[in-house]
Amino acid sequence: MVLAIASFIIFLVLGVPIAFCLGSATILFLLQKGITIGLIAQRMFTGVDSFPFMAIPFFILAGDLMARSGITKKLVDLATVLVGRLKGGLGHVNIVASMFFAGISGSAV
Repeated sequence: MVLAIASFIIFLVLGVPIAFCLGSATILFLLQKGITIGLIAQRMFTGVDSFPFMAIPFFILAGDLMARSGITKKLVDLATVLVGRLKGGLGHVNIVASMFFAGISGSAV
């Protein structure tokens, strides 16, 4: 554990990007514990090989398409008209707009 923390700090001081610092410190720690390189690669792949992780780029794409098309502004304006007059209207508008976005993206299912 000391080797992992020390290597992480050394890589940070050398100016290595944080993602590479974390990855290399983790690999050094696992190698110190006697885990083989093949098993490390297999564990890394199975950690990312998940159906919910596949949806993340598509949610980002859907959000970008909605932002560029202007539908987000229209949905927030609609939510403002519906519940903006209530006390705490900004919070209500946020909730209603989030419900609209959930319905569009399919996350409500």
